[in-house]
Formats: sequence, structure tokens, C-alpha cells
Amino acid sequence: MKLFGGIEAGGTKFVCMVGADADNLVKEERFPTTTPRETIHKVTEFFLPYAKSGELTAVGIASFGPLDLNPDSPTYGYITTTPKAGWKQTDLYGEIHRRLQVPVAFDTDVNAAAFGEQYWMPENRSLDPFLYMTVGTGIGVGVIINGAPLHGLMHAEAGHFALPHDWQRDPFAGVCPYHGDCLEGLASGRAIEARWGRSPAELEGDDAVWELEAGYLALGLICVICVLSSERIVIGGGVMKQPGLLSLVQRRVTGLMNGYLGTKAVGEEIAGYITLPALGSKAGVLGAIALAETA
Repeated sequence: MKLFGGIEAGGTKFVCMVGADADNLVKEERFPTTTPRETIHKVTEFFLPYAKSGELTAVGIASFGPLDLNPDSPTYGYITTTPKAGWKQTDLYGEIHRRLQVPVAFDTDVNAAAFGEQYWMPENRSLDPFLYMTVGTGIGVGVIINGAPLHGLMHAEAGHFALPHDWQRDPFAGVCPYHGDCLEGLASGRAIEARWGRSPAELEGDDAVWELEAGYLALGLICVICVLSSERIVIGGGVMKQPGLLSLVQRRVTGLMNGYLGTKAVGEEIAGYITLPALGSKAGVLGAIALAETA
């Protein structure tokens, strides 16, 4: 059996998985993101038995960023200017490739999640462009156009949109070390905890928290809708597990668009346009396996 590996490299945890496809998974392991040296060692220890046996055909990496995705660059495969302490200029792709000696596909965590949601789910395959937003430790947006992840100067970084910030309503300065009160700085899981002094899970049922959060997410979403004209947006990540948050976001998007686009997708059919991931919390790692299969 040909096996493919998937690595979801997150700022909080790494998820490693090996399987033949999304329905035939052999093994999965999760561990905290610590130092690059320790974390990459755990990753390679997970996959080495399959690589040595010859069963491992390829590995896909879905990583937090920013990343260098230019194959002609001397730092291709690096995590570059990340705010994650200790991880700037980490050669993640190179280390995995050298240690496992199999083909490696490399992309952002959100591009991989978007790719996986389209690759594995038949109802998404004809949708183009197709977007995935994650709201967790950070905020990112992955974009699939013409069946492939969008690259360019580097990759989409919609989590760092500058948003209207009502300082009287929300005097919080934001947590982004580069921009302060960008979308990620105001609405990520780190931002919620820093603003309110408690984790998102401990704030369930607090209307003030989630009305504010939904407003910021909706502002970010109307930007990507207007720029990329996506046919569907999947929104995942740990913060989106809050009961009722998705419907709040959907309503705010409809209100902010105010009928401008003249399409039911951002009006009465918004529930089918902005959705939770069909692959659930495994969208990133299954997307990485999908990247590996097409490597």
C-alpha cells in the first residue's frame, strides 16, 4: 500500500498523520510546538519507520507562516518572519526532506486546509475560487484558484488586513507584533485572551465578547469576498467552535454587504456560503495529505 504523510505545523501544536487517503488512515500523533529542533525531531521520528520500510511515498507540510514558497529562492521552504518565538528563518521543508528522503509538498496551513476541503469533498470541487479562513492562535486565509493554491509575491496574508477600529468601543491595542490592531491582532485566539483575560473557551455565553469578535471577522470576510469573489468560504479554527459564532458572523457579513453584490449567496443563502469545515479539525492535516498525493 502506498502511504502518504501529512504534517499540520501549527503555532500551538503539530499534527502528524499517515494514511492511504482520507478514509484509510493508519496513525496520527499530536504534540506541542516547542523549539524547532525538538519539534522537527518528533516529526521525523513519527515518519521514519514508514520511510525506511519504503511505504511512505510523499509527505505534505501545512505550516503556519509567513513562508517562502518560491522554489527558486535560497530560503524556499523556510518559515520566515513569524511572530512565533524561536521559529523565524526555520528551514522546515529542508529538514523534513533531508531526514525522510521522500518528495515533500509545502504550503501554508490555510492553503492546505482549503485544498483538502476541495480535494476530499465532492460538493466543493467545482467551486472556484474557493477560500478557507482559520481563526485560532492566528488568523489566515487560504485561496484555491484554478484548482491550485494561490501563490504570488508569497501567499495570501489576509489575517493582517487593517480594519476600522472603534477605539471607544474597544480600546484594546491588539497583539500583532508587526501591526498591532490588524485582523489577527484584534480577533485571533491570542487577542481574545489578552483582551478579556480568559481563554475563548472560558468566555462562552458572553454576548459582548462574541458580538465584538463577529464584527471583526465579518469586516475581514467582506474584504476577501470583494477582492477574490470566492464561490464559498469555509471558516474553521478553534475560535469558531464557540456556539453561535458562525451565525453571528454570517449575519454581520450580510448586513455589511447591504445588498451590494446582488447575490443570494451573501444574503438569504449565507448559511451555505460561509460554512464550517466538512473535515472538521482535521482539515489542515488531511489537506497536507492531499498535497502529498499530488506532489
